[in-house]
Order: sequence, then C-alpha cells, then structure tokens
Amino acid sequence: MQKSVRYNEGHALYLSVVARKEGTKRGFLSKKTTENSRWTEKYFALYQNVLFYFENDQSTRPSGIYLLEGCTCERAPAPKVSVLGPAGRFMSKHYFLVIFGHEGQKPLELRTEEEPDCNEWVECITQASYSDIIIEREILMQKYIHLVQIMETEKIAANQLRTQLEDQDTEIERLKAEIVVLNKAKERMQPHQNNQEEEDPDIKKIKKVQSFMRGWLCRRKWKIIVQDYICSPHAESMRKRNQIVFNMVEAETEYVHQLSILVNCFLRPLRMAASSKKPPISHDDVSSIFLNSETIMFLHEIFHQGLKARIANWPTLVLADLFDILLPMLNIYQEFVRNHQYSLQVLANCKQNRDFDKLLKQYESNAACEGRMLETFLTYPMFQIPRYIITLHELLAHTPHEHVERKSLEFAKSKLEELSKMMHDEVSDTENIRKNLAIERMIVEGCDILLDTSQTFVRQGSLIQLPSSSERGVLSKVRLGSLSLRKEGERQCFLFTKHFLICTRTSGGKLHLLKVGGTLSLIECTLIEELDASDEDYNAAGQGFNHLEFKIVVEPPDGQSFSVVLLAPSRQEKAAWTSDISQCIDNIRCNGLMTSVFEENSKVSVPHMIKSDARLHKDDVDICFSKTLNSCKVPQIRYASVERLLERLTDLRFLSIDFLNTFLHTYRIFTTAAVVIDKLADIYKKPFTSIPVRSLELFFATNQGAWATDPLNNKSPRLCRKFSSPPPLSIPPRTSSPVHCRKLSLSSPISAKAGALDLSTTPSSSAANSPTSSHSPSIPSPPPGSTSSEPSDMSPCRSPSTPRHLRYRQSGGENSRCTMSPASAFAIATAAAGHSSSQGFSNSEKTCDKEFIIRRAATNRVLNVLRHWVSKHSQDFDMNSDLKTGVIGLLDEVLRDPDLLPQERKATTNILSALSQDEQDDAQLKIEDILQMAESPKAECFESLSAMELAEQITLLDHIVFRSIPYEEFLGQGWMKVDKTERTPFIMKTSQHFNDMSNLVASQIMTHTDVGSRASSIEKWLAVADICRCLNNYNGVLEITSALNRSAIYRLKKTWAKVCKQTKALMDRLQKTVSSEGRFKNLRETLKNCNPPCVPYLGMYLTDLAFIEEGTPNFTEEGLVNFSKMRMISHIIREIRQFQQAPYRIEHQPKVTQFLLDKTLVMDEDTLYELSLKIEPRVPPG
Repeated sequence: MQKSVRYNEGHALYLSVVARKEGTKRGFLSKKTTENSRWTEKYFALYQNVLFYFENDQSTRPSGIYLLEGCTCERAPAPKVSVLGPAGRFMSKHYFLVIFGHEGQKPLELRTEEEPDCNEWVECITQASYSDIIIEREILMQKYIHLVQIMETEKIAANQLRTQLEDQDTEIERLKAEIVVLNKAKERMQPHQNNQEEEDPDIKKIKKVQSFMRGWLCRRKWKIIVQDYICSPHAESMRKRNQIVFNMVEAETEYVHQLSILVNCFLRPLRMAASSKKPPISHDDVSSIFLNSETIMFLHEIFHQGLKARIANWPTLVLADLFDILLPMLNIYQEFVRNHQYSLQVLANCKQNRDFDKLLKQYESNAACEGRMLETFLTYPMFQIPRYIITLHELLAHTPHEHVERKSLEFAKSKLEELSKMMHDEVSDTENIRKNLAIERMIVEGCDILLDTSQTFVRQGSLIQLPSSSERGVLSKVRLGSLSLRKEGERQCFLFTKHFLICTRTSGGKLHLLKVGGTLSLIECTLIEELDASDEDYNAAGQGFNHLEFKIVVEPPDGQSFSVVLLAPSRQEKAAWTSDISQCIDNIRCNGLMTSVFEENSKVSVPHMIKSDARLHKDDVDICFSKTLNSCKVPQIRYASVERLLERLTDLRFLSIDFLNTFLHTYRIFTTAAVVIDKLADIYKKPFTSIPVRSLELFFATNQGAWATDPLNNKSPRLCRKFSSPPPLSIPPRTSSPVHCRKLSLSSPISAKAGALDLSTTPSSSAANSPTSSHSPSIPSPPPGSTSSEPSDMSPCRSPSTPRHLRYRQSGGENSRCTMSPASAFAIATAAAGHSSSQGFSNSEKTCDKEFIIRRAATNRVLNVLRHWVSKHSQDFDMNSDLKTGVIGLLDEVLRDPDLLPQERKATTNILSALSQDEQDDAQLKIEDILQMAESPKAECFESLSAMELAEQITLLDHIVFRSIPYEEFLGQGWMKVDKTERTPFIMKTSQHFNDMSNLVASQIMTHTDVGSRASSIEKWLAVADICRCLNNYNGVLEITSALNRSAIYRLKKTWAKVCKQTKALMDRLQKTVSSEGRFKNLRETLKNCNPPCVPYLGMYLTDLAFIEEGTPNFTEEGLVNFSKMRMISHIIREIRQFQQAPYRIEHQPKVTQFLLDKTLVMDEDTLYELSLKIEPRVPPG
C-alpha cells in the first residue's frame, strides 16, 4: 500500500491563519466539486503561491490547500444554457480555470459573481509564482551589484576630485596673496586719482553689440557644425541603421503574432481534438504537422523581448549578443525545415478526412487568422531566417569596419546563411503542395484530386467556354460574339499534370467546379488544337473567333464521351495553353515511343528504369536531387551543372512540364540562348549523344529479339545524319479533318516477334474493315464526311501544333494505353500518316531499326522544346535576331528531311510561321502611341471628367505599362543595380509612371485654393480609386492612396475635416487592401480571389524576387546552378505573366489620357510642400 504524502501540518495551519489576515486576495468563490460536478461556495485566501479555502469566512481550519507553483490561470467560457438549466440563472456568472502543469491533473474550476472580481483573481493567481519572484530577484541583484560598482567608482572619483579641489584652493590662496602684493606695489608707483571719469555710454552700446555679435557667431557656428554632421555620411548611415533596427522590431512583433496564432488557434485545439473520443486526427499526425512550432514560438518571444529591451536603451543599440542567443537554437529550426515537406504531405492526407477538414475550416474561420490557411502559417518560419539575413546584410552595410559589433554580426550572418540555403530548397520543393492546397481551399465543393501530393500545378487563367453544338444552334451569331457570351462563359481554368479543372467564380471570390465537365482527367482527354469547318463544334461563321478556340474531347471509360470547347483571349495564350496541355497528356500517357521501346525490350516498368539509371536519382559531383518527384515521377533537381540541365532538357525518355517551364523562364541566369539552341541542334544531328552510355545499355537491354544480336555501332553512318526521319510521340491521324481522331481497338498486346503488319493501304480502303487476326489492330473506316485524299494539314493554324493524342482501347474492358509494342505503334503511325514506302526505310526495316526510332524521338523532342519556347517566350526571338536566325535555320534543316512525316512537317511549319509573323498587338495600344496623342493641345480639365472615365483610363494606362515589361528584366535584381536604367528600362518606366500618376493626383488637389474644392477633389479621387479596385487595378489604388498620404496633403487638417465620414471609411478600406503589412498579405489574398484582367502592384513581386535573390546565391560553392532557386523565381514570373497576358476591354479616350499624361500639371515634392504651407500655415505650439 502506497504511503500518503507527509507534510508539516502545523506550519500549514499557521500559513492559513496568515493568509486569512494578510493574504494577497481573499473572498468567496464557487468551486466545482469533482464528485458530483456541483458548485459549492467556499472562502478562498491566496498567500504567496499557496491557495487556501475554508468552509466560510469564520472557519479557522482550511478545508483544502492548492500549490500554485507552475500552474496557469485563464478565463473560461460560461457553460451552455442546456447545462445551466432552462432558467439560465447562472449566465451572469464569470468562470476561470487553474490549470496545473502536468498531464492527468484536472483543472480547478472556479467562478465569481462579478467580472472585475474574476479578473482580479486571475491576475493574482497568474502572478503567484515563486520562480518569477526568483527571476525578478536575480534581475534586481544584478542591478544592485551594478549600482554598487558604479557607487564605488564614483566614490573613488569623488575622492580624486576632492583632492584636486583642495590643491586648487591652496593655489587660489597663493595667487590671491600675489595679487594683493602686486596691487600694493602698483598703488605706490602711481598717484592716487580720487575722481575717475565715468565710461562713455556709446562705448557701453558698442560693447553690448559686440557681445550680441559674439553670441550670434557662436550659435551660427554651432548650427553649421550640427548641420554638417546631420548631412555627413556617418549620420546618414546611423539613421538608416536605426531605421533597419526599428523595422526589424516591427517584423519580429508580426512574426511572433503569427506564431502565436499557429500555436493557439491550430496546434493546441488540434491536440485537444486528438484526445477526444472520436478523434479526427491522431497525436502522431499533430506532432508531424507542428514539429517544434511551439518551441520556435517560445524562442522568438525571448528574442522579441530582448529586442524591445535594446530599443529601450536607444540610441545605444547593441544587437550582436541577441543573435548569439539565437544561433545555438538553430538546430530546432533545422528539424522544422527538414520536416516541412513531410508536414504538408501529412496535412494533405489528413484533409481527406471530412471531419478533420470541417474542423480545420472552423479553426481557419477564426478572426485572428484573417482568412489565411494553416499551410500559410506553417510556411512563415521558413521565411524568417532569410529575413534575418537580409536585415544583417543591411546592418553590415551601415556598420563601420571598426565597429565593435561587426565581427559578431558577420559570424551570425554566415551561420544563418547555411540554414537559409536549406530553407530555400524546402520552400521550393513544397511550393507545389502549398499551391494545390490553396486552390483546393478556394473551391467551395472541395477537390480531392488536389490533395494528391504528386499532382503538379502547371497553369491557370481565364478562358471562355463556348456552348456545345446543340446549344450553339439555338443561339444567334450576334450572341456568339457578344459580351454576354464572354461574361456567361468565362471560366477559371487550372491545369495540373493529371487533371484539368474548369470553375466559375462567385462574387465573393470563391470557385465552383462545373457540375458537368468541371474535373477532366487528362488520361481520358484528346486535345484538338485547330477545329475544321466540318467539325460539329466549329463556329458556323468560320472566322468568328479568329481561330482562338481549341477543343478537349473527353472519353471516360464508364460514361458517355463529351467535348469542351474553350476560347483563349489571344493567340499567344492559346499556344501556351495547348502546348502545356499537350505536354501534360504526353507525360501522363505511357505511349511515347521511347518509353514503349524500353518497356517492350527490357520487360520492366518505367519506375524500374529510373531506379536502374542512377543518374536520374543519385547525387553526384555535378548534380544533387531533392526528395520531391516531378510530373514524370523523377526526383526534382536541386543543384546541377549547366551540362546536366541541358542533358535533362534533351533526355529523350521523358520531359517534365514543370522542369521545362522553369528552364525556359530562367535559363538566362546560368547560360545563353545560343548554348541552348546549339544543344538542340546537336541532339537533332547526333541523337545518340543525348542519352548517357549507361542509359543506352539499359534502354536496349533485352533477353530476346533481333536487337540483342545487333550491337551498338557508334560508327554507323545513321548516327550522324543530314536528314532525319522522326516519328511523332503519339500516333497521328490521317483524316480530312483533324476533329475525327481514329480509335484503335487492340484485342491483345502485339509482341515484337510478330511479322510486319499489313497496314500499307490507305485508311479508306476495304482492307481497313476486313477481318484480321487476333494480333492485328482493327481500324474503323473514317466518318462519312471525310475523304482520304485531302491532306491532313489543310486547316489553317496560327500557333505551333504537335501531333494529336489518341486513346487506345483494349477489348478486355480495362483501359490500357501502354499495351502496344513499339513496333506496332511505329507501323500504325507510318501507315496512318500515309507515308509512302518508296522513300526512306520500309515498314519492316523501321520496326527493327532502334537507331531510327531514337532519331524520330530526338526530332520530336527538338520540335516540342521549340514549340514551348516560341509560343511562351516570343520576346526572346524578337530581341535576339541571332537566336531567331539560328532557330529558323534549324527548322529549315528539319523541313529538308525527305522522311519527315506530315504531322511533323506541319508542326515545323507552324513554329516557323509563329516566328515569322509580326507581333499580334494590332488591337492593343502601346504607351508610345498614347504619349504622342498626349502632346496635342488639351481641351479637358479634371472637373469635366467623370470618376468612371478617369478610373478606366488609369487602368488602361497601368496595364499597358505593366504588360510591356519583358520577363527577363525580373532576373538578377537589375532594378537595384547602379545601371538599372540600362538593365531594366521597362521596370524603371513602370516605377516612373507610378510616381507620375501619384504626383498628378497630389498636384491636382493642391491646385485648389478653396478648402471645399480640395475636399471635393479628394472625395472624387477616392471614388476613382474605388472604381479602380472594382476593375482589379490595385496598382491604381495604391497610386491614389499614396498620393493622399503624402505629407503635403496629409497635414491639411482643415481640408480633411470637410471630407465626409463615408469617404474616410472608404480610404481606410482601400489602404487596408493594398497595405504592405505582412508582405502584402491582404493584397495577395485579394489577387487569389479575383478574375483577370488585373493590374497588381509590381513592387510586391519585386520584393519577393529580391527576397529570393538575397537569401541564396545562383550558384553553389562547387559551381552548380541552384535550380531550386530557379524554380521559385519561375513561380513568381509565371504569376506576373498570368496578369500581363489578360487584356482589358476598355476603349481608349484620348481626351482623358491627355490629362493623365500632362507633365505640366505635375509638381515636385518640395513645391507641393511649400504650397501646402501657404494654404495652411503651421500652427505655433501653445
């Protein structure tokens, strides 16, 4: 039997008596009993950190004792009405809990009659901690010792001063005696004059003036000295240093607040939920998601308190020792960073549980979260260390080399940079998961497919969904091109590597998936880029949509097939969408010739091919991989040499769409366009050099067939060729219309040992419908409306096109798209294309020619990369004539190939036509044209223009300037360099345009001399800003609000007093939307929920890019390219270009733009402030 705890009962009774008389807090409280959960009133007395309670205030012996050391006290909500009874008589009670430190101890539940009494009890119990008193005592002792030392020092100094004073007194007495002796001697030498003449009054005036002049000269000299110091580089450096520290304190305050929300609104409630009877989440999952989050919060609370203490000692700022405290704790951050990707993966898996997802949405709806999601808060610690590095970099820039803190700050910066490098890699690797979760949260119905962590985001934007053929027959031609169709059919489309989502957006910014065709699985889709006139979905007007539409045919295995016709806003947008969709379909379908050849010959699966080739997943001196897989199930590249990146670009086995987009966005940072085009030309002419020797051995490894006996001969004349014969990676159809794609029904897989297939006849011949053996594919006859004699490339095409995708159906019922042998695929492709056997190789020779197959795949890869490059980055070729010439030369060489298939010839021709055609900006204005119009005489003034006209034209100008920025100017922080005007002229023009518009607003307000007129002008400009917000022009909103916040206007108190309250409230809302607080968190959330067209604030993205550039270098110490950083840069550029490519449909009004661009109306800052002082002079103090 366990013995009871012994304690000094007599002393406890003595303390209870003292508590009743001298306790910190005494009074009646209601206590909830543990036996029957009833409330009983007791008399409580708090003495130091011990809480006694008695039966009543007359009792001498306590009924119980609570030790409060290590406990916490907090207010508790009142019980529900059902608990309190129908009368609800206890609703006015106030409850609080005393929570003890260890698990298993039930909290002490108490309540009071009055709220002030409840607050006093909570405060007293919170402060009743012996450890806090010890800490305060230690602090006081340190201060006492410090004061004693100062006092001793002062005593010594006082003794020294006393000695000096005594010596000086002695010297003064001696000098006085000498003066007396000298005066007596002087009196004896000179006769005594009884009547001394009085001093002349003019002399007195002169002396007085001289005294004033000396004082004025001294003050003037001192003022000059002070002004010289204020203007000196040292003072300017100190001001900037202090400002950096103040900003750091503000950022740290915001960060600690974010961490407290993460812990208090998510971590602790989820821990309680995991302990419930039916937990929606396990404790292990909570620990995996929030690893070290609470510890990091405590660490930064200490760091924040230290910062505030340093600020209290301003202007003496010593920060190095604070970072010395932070550095030993970095291992906690390292564990958080390493766990970050796993954390988001566990969160995505938990969201598939509906109970957890509902609970999480409830937590996220808390007002403290401000609409932000859990994954957003989990990412905040990943950005904090890079922020410290930028702050230290700025501090060091303004810290003299001889400063006592410089070495400590440099050491802290070097340590933080090591961790920051790892953080940037993890943020880059998890960017896709966070993007998918953010989109899933925006969809009202939810979308489970986005919770698949292997799903990679590719592209999003606004497209117009055209009515189906049955609906379009009812609509008139006028309706088809009208604005109502565009408004009703506008869709927000999201492309992922496996699915295509089509949504509508509500007025609140949320998304709704279409009930029919909202989620398209790309493995069931066929893309048709150019609709022919015979297509039932083609517009009856023919040229009604200027060939901007494309069609996706969906054939689900368990349902009826249907099609979706989408209309792009421009040809460039259509080319970008179709190329990305085409590439995603290529990636997800296993019908590429290289993959099929590998699987057929090696008898292993594609994942085994990746494992067998160590170069695809094993780190080496010239490459380093991350844990995340790309869209081709291959580990993403983290660091690599330029050679390995080019090798991955031209690896014929696969091409990841995310790698391709990142490479094309950022290749200028680590290589040149000439190097890339030379590599493509080399892979076309010498295709075997694209695959390493080991990979080739794996590729052609086989246990049977003729290929095993045919050794690889590097001296074969076919390895280096002048003309190639490349096949498309998918089987091209041969019909009169590209719409009718032939479907192949395979009864069983075709082995490589089968003889040559008899497919040399045309598709329309009777042989296509004749009975065939079980190993032969059955090709149905074309639709009645098609003719075999018409070439397949007759339909006009405005953008590069790749071979269209077909679905293979197996009669066994299970959909399989990888069951065809490469020989069969090659033979069918050749026959379907109508390729004559008189040229090139025969069908049987092509089927067995491994070199020939690789050459075909190499040609297809070159055309595929060039298609993406030309369609998405046409500016590269417009600004680099040598690059354009080189690409045209390479494509001309491809066209001279006599064995080129029609589909490949068409794709090559389309790329050439896209390169040759001029910019499709005929319908779009340029800022140069508008500036020329603005030079003409003006006939309009501000009062004659409506707020709607001003807002529309401001939006039009802002978007024209914004869309003119080429993406290469976002690379390398050129806007922060000395030669920024040469490096980034368009970004500088955008910045100048922002300043000009802001100056115009301020100048126009200041031109009014009357208070009422100025107030009316402010109200009108705020109305313009609100309309800009409705037009999604947040750059224009910031132009106007920044003008109104200028000191010259903000100080006009009489003017602002005339502005109505509703207008002031509107200004507060607009400022909150575009506020820079929390890295523009409100503006980012607004941009997520708005439909393009939109003009974001460019400075927000430039800040993000600068943050990435400062955090990690472009190259590692080994000279490898930091491709994780390239991926983060590519994501930002992709978002910018999404807004650049969505045009506004606003009619240009020259009379308004003439007013907006009139430089004569603009005043500089000094002139504005001088005018402001004239309008409302300063009020003297007092």
